[in-house]
Amino acid sequence: MTRPSPETISSPLPAPEEKHDYVETMFDAIAPRYDLLNSVLSLRLDSRWRREAARQAELEAGDQVLDVCTGTGDFACELTRWVGPSGAVIGTDFSKEMLRWGEPKLPKYPNVRLQWADTQALPFPDAHFAAVTVAFGIRNVADIQRGLAEMARVTQPGGRVVILEFNRPTNPLVAWGYGLYQKLMPIIGGIISGRRSAYAYLPASIDAFHSREALAKLMEEAGMHSVKITDLNFGTVVIHRGIKK
Repeated sequence: MTRPSPETISSPLPAPEEKHDYVETMFDAIAPRYDLLNSVLSLRLDSRWRREAARQAELEAGDQVLDVCTGTGDFACELTRWVGPSGAVIGTDFSKEMLRWGEPKLPKYPNVRLQWADTQALPFPDAHFAAVTVAFGIRNVADIQRGLAEMARVTQPGGRVVILEFNRPTNPLVAWGYGLYQKLMPIIGGIISGRRSAYAYLPASIDAFHSREALAKLMEEAGMHSVKITDLNFGTVVIHRGIKK
């Protein structure tokens, strides 16, 4: 069956049954400019957000950590600073092109390994990792609840599941400004990447994503407790941190 192309779907969001293949195709296409656009579109604040999310994972030297939907591996590389040389980080993604563009970073981070995997069916045993993280990727999983359940499954009891993701700001003035920014995103993304449709999908997927409270509830249903919500960047970026039961 032919995969749906971002260029051939009129709506910024694919139909649910097409989401998995659509997102994989989209990220394969934008991989060469992905890191540059992250820096430009976040005004170079993305590294600060990842650093705070890594802090909330409460890692210790020697820990084994999994970062799903890792993209080109920036969050996986950040996590190595917390687990030290005796620890290890695995970054997984289902876009082979994203992983390929992440590989050149690894000589500086010898305890990071990147591998292909679908977050909905992780190839790891139960209760294997001290923490499982995801940065700006959970909303792109076709079945979010299934992805959360898999993240919880491979986390040790008492381990942390940390989600760094965009969300809608609650302050009306900030929300108005953020709405204007979302309209500019496809233009800027299209100029730099040549894939305007991909950067139309991204703001649309944020608008369609679960609220803070709904995501917290989904985490609890997946087997986590004590879910903590932290707003960053005036509420446009949110960290959810849960503890595996």
